Amino acid sequence: MKSLSLLLLCFLSFASQAQAWKILETHKVAFSNKDVSGTFDQMSGTIVFDAANLSTAKLTFKLKVSSINTGNGLQNKHAIGDEWFHAEKYPYIEFVSTKIQKTDAGYKASGKLEMHGVKKDVVIPFTFTKKGTKGTFIAKFNVNRSDYNIGKKGNEVADNIKITATLPVQKK
Repeated sequence: MKSLSLLLLCFLSFASQAQAWKILETHKVAFSNKDVSGTFDQMSGTIVFDAANLSTAKLTFKLKVSSINTGNGLQNKHAIGDEWFHAEKYPYIEFVSTKIQKTDAGYKASGKLEMHGVKKDVVIPFTFTKKGTKGTFIAKFNVNRSDYNIGKKGNEVADNIKITATLPVQKK
């Protein structure tokens, strides 16, 4: 019985070290390539992250596809249409981490990225800067839109899309 109590105490102590963060409204998820650029303006997610205890870290994000903003209303309408993102059928882009690791440049989140009904394993590098009860996560990575059947291959828009996500957060 003592060993069970000790195990439970260790588990509770370990679990309590996880730090939950609230994503602030000033977040920005931008995309660009040589042909098009813009942002996804509506996002939700959960962040549990403690740099000293990465085994408890978990990142989940959901971007609302219809919140795409290229600065051109006609282009936005075209982007959410069924030739591209098909927002009516696939309303969200989602990422769920399975593992967070420290790297020389910061961290990397391994997980599943789902867009347009296609789910793939990805690794997203990111940095985290903490200042008191606030912090900022910044992720920079590329996505090949053709891997997710977004748009037609070889059309006028390049396949490789650069993503920069800047997420200011505050401790919950």
